[in-house]
Amino acid sequence: MNDINTEADQEQDGGFRPGEPGGPRRRGPGGPRGRKHGGRGHGRGFGRPGGWQQADLPAADDAEAWLGGRLPEEWFTGAPSVTVDREEIVVSGELAAPEIPADAEDAAAHSAALGRISRFREQTRETRMQIADEAEARYGRKIAWGASIAETTVLFTHLAVPVMTRLRQDERRVLDTLVDSGVARSRSDALSWCVKLVGEHTDQWLTDLRQAMADVDKLRTTGPDL
Repeated sequence: MNDINTEADQEQDGGFRPGEPGGPRRRGPGGPRGRKHGGRGHGRGFGRPGGWQQADLPAADDAEAWLGGRLPEEWFTGAPSVTVDREEIVVSGELAAPEIPADAEDAAAHSAALGRISRFREQTRETRMQIADEAEARYGRKIAWGASIAETTVLFTHLAVPVMTRLRQDERRVLDTLVDSGVARSRSDALSWCVKLVGEHTDQWLTDLRQAMADVDKLRTTGPDL
């Protein structure tokens, strides 16, 4: 699959501005979210849909249905793909393929697909920005857009969120091997590569895990009020 990510023109595409939900966070007195030292924050025990990581976010369980009804029907050839996490909602759909000669080479077909996706991006920019504003107000997350034709996929704007972690020597050596062999450019790039590899090979397990988490959230909402 040819995946192309472009981060330019983010604000023009309904991109990310500091201080907004999903964008870079401003620090208030005493640390993130303005919590003062000695204050008591919301811990894991209180629980919210999606786990403790999403305690400050509105639920987005209906995002796929809402966006499916909100998007113009003529945009995509089928239902859009909607992926949600705690920072952003990625909306992508399949476009009608451009007509090309039957004997065209793969490179020509790829270029034609990129041209059609680029046209879609420009023609729908204003409407996408309006829908993004509505969705961000509803779900408290930034909206990222993408489109695909066959094996060619382009993400217009999207978040790259830093994630901190501590690794022991054996784990660091895995990353260093990937860097030394040229598979990755840095430890950060190697770690991202590993996460993608795990996601590709454990997709069903991750899907089952997310469903189990959703079931727990539903059970929690039926419990007694404390």
